Amino acid sequence: MTLYTRFAAHIDAALDALIANGTLPGGLDRRNVTVEPPRDATHGDLATNAAMVLAKPAGAKPRVLAEALAGELEKLPEVSRVDVAGPGFINMVLTDDSWRDELAAIHAGGDDYGRSTSGQGVTVNIEYVSANPTGPMHMGHCRGAVVGDALASLLEFAGSTVIREYYVNDAGGQVDVLARSVHLRYREALGEDVTIPEGLYPGDYLVPVGQALAAEFGDRYRDAPEPEWLEPFRTRAVAEMLVLIKDDLALLGIHHDLFSSEAELQAAGKPEAAEADLRARDLVYDGVLEAPKGETPDDWEPVVLPLFRSTAFGDDQDRPIRKSNGQWTYFGADLAYHYQKAQSADQLIDIWGADHAGTVKRIVAAVAALTGGKTRFDVKLIQMVRLLRGGEPVKMSKRAGNFVTLADVVREVGKDVVRFTMLTRRADAQMDFDFAKVVEASKDNPVFYVQYAHARIASLHRRAAEAGITGGEADLSRLDTDELALVKLAAQFPRTIETAAATREPHRIAFYLYDLAAAFHAAWNVGNDHPDRRFLIADDAEATRARLFLASGIGQIVRNGLRVMGVEAVTEMN
Repeated sequence: MTLYTRFAAHIDAALDALIANGTLPGGLDRRNVTVEPPRDATHGDLATNAAMVLAKPAGAKPRVLAEALAGELEKLPEVSRVDVAGPGFINMVLTDDSWRDELAAIHAGGDDYGRSTSGQGVTVNIEYVSANPTGPMHMGHCRGAVVGDALASLLEFAGSTVIREYYVNDAGGQVDVLARSVHLRYREALGEDVTIPEGLYPGDYLVPVGQALAAEFGDRYRDAPEPEWLEPFRTRAVAEMLVLIKDDLALLGIHHDLFSSEAELQAAGKPEAAEADLRARDLVYDGVLEAPKGETPDDWEPVVLPLFRSTAFGDDQDRPIRKSNGQWTYFGADLAYHYQKAQSADQLIDIWGADHAGTVKRIVAAVAALTGGKTRFDVKLIQMVRLLRGGEPVKMSKRAGNFVTLADVVREVGKDVVRFTMLTRRADAQMDFDFAKVVEASKDNPVFYVQYAHARIASLHRRAAEAGITGGEADLSRLDTDELALVKLAAQFPRTIETAAATREPHRIAFYLYDLAAAFHAAWNVGNDHPDRRFLIADDAEATRARLFLASGIGQIVRNGLRVMGVEAVTEMN
C-alpha cells in the first residue's frame, strides 16, 4: 500500500466516523473523492476534495463538512496539521516520520514499488507500428513504435494483461508493388542491367531478396508473365521484409506478441463475418453515397454499396465497406480486423500516425457497434519527428531509397537515447530529433539528466565503500525536513503510474523522472556550498548512511521508471 492509497483509506475511515456520529448520511457515492498533492506545495503535503464532492448530496455546507472531516483527520498520528482552505478544500501536512516510513517502503518495494493493481483483470490489445511490409523501419515509424511499447509496459506495470500486436498490411496494392520491385532485383541477380522505374521501391535492401530468389528459382521466372510469379514473389518478399522489420524493432528492444496478417484475415472470411453480424443488427445496409463536393451530376455515377451506419455513432457520413468491384475497402478490412481483436481483449488501443486522423471517428464508431459499446477503444495519434543535425535537416539514405532508417539512428546514438527522447513530448505534439542535442551532456537534455542522476547515485555508493562506510542500519532520524522533500516527490511515483496508465500517456513518466532527477541534482549541489549537506561525509558515517539510504530510494524510483520506458539505468557515464 502506497502513501496515497493509505490516505485514501484514512479518509474513507474518517467519513465512516462522520456517518456513525450522524454528521453525514450513509450511502454517499465516494468515487470522485481524491487524495493528491496540493497545487501549491506551500499549502501542505496532501489535499482532498472530499467535503467539496460530498457536501451537496449530503445536504451540508462544504466548509462545515470540511471542518468536521478535518477534526477526524487530525487524530491520525501521521498528520501534524490539517487546514481547511477556501470553500472546503482540506490540506494536510504530514510528520517527518511519515516520510521516513515512505522511504523505507520504497526500499521494501524495490523493483515493484509503484506497481499498481488498477488494471488487474483487464486484457488490453495494443496495436502499434504496423508499417507496410515493404522495407526496413524508418524514423517515421520510430515514435509510434516507442510510444506503443512504453504504453504496453506501463499498462502491465499498472496490472493489466497486455497483447502487443502488429497488423501486417499484406493484402493491398503496395505489396504487389513490392513484388514487382523484387522481380527486377531477381532479374538483376541473373545478370541483367535494370533500372528501377518511378513508382517501384528503389532501395538496395531488396538486392539480397532478389539474389535469394535467383538462387532458388534460377531463370524460371525471368521472362514469365506477371500472373505466374506475382503471388510467390509477393509472399517471399513480405516474409523477408518482416524479418528486416523485426530485426530493426529488436534494436529498440521491441518485440510483439502477435503478427496478424490482413491477407490471412480476408482468406478466413473475417470481413464477411463482420458484415453479416452488422447487417443482422441493421448497422450495414445497401445505399448510395452522396456525390463528393465539387462533383457535377455528369461526373458522378451513383453506385449502390454496402454502407456502415457510422453516423449513428458520431461520424459525419456513413462509410462503404466494399468497393464497386466487390473488393473490401480499407475501412471494411480494418473493421473486420478490430472485430477479431475484440474477441480476445477487454480494451483496444491503436497507435496511428497523425495522417490517419480523418479515419479515427469511423473506426471508433465501428468498434462501438461491433462490441455494443462494451470495449474501451482509444486511438493515439503520433505526430511526425523532424530529424536534424546541428539544426540542419538530415539528408535521406541512398541505401534505403528515400528515408532515414531506424537502424542507422539507433546505431549512432543508442537505443536508450532514442527511446527516452521519443517520450519527452506528448505524442500529439511535433518533435525535433537533433542528433547533436540528444547526446549533449547538459540539464537541457532530459536523457542525460535522468541517466546522470542514477549514475551519480551509483558513484556515491562506490565512493562511500572506498571511504570504508559500508553496512550498518541507516538512522533515518538524521534526515531533516529539507532532505525529506526528495521523498515527497519520490512518493508520487505510484500515483504517476496510475495516472499515466489511465490517460494512456507514457510521456508522463519521462516528465516525472526529469523532475525527480532535477530535485536530486539540486540537493546534491547544495553540498558544493555547504559541506555539512553533502551526501558523503567521511567523518560522519551515520549521516552518510542515512543519506545513502535516501539516495538509494531515489535511484530505485529512477530505475523503476526507466524500466517502464524500456530504458537502461546506467551506473557510469562516459
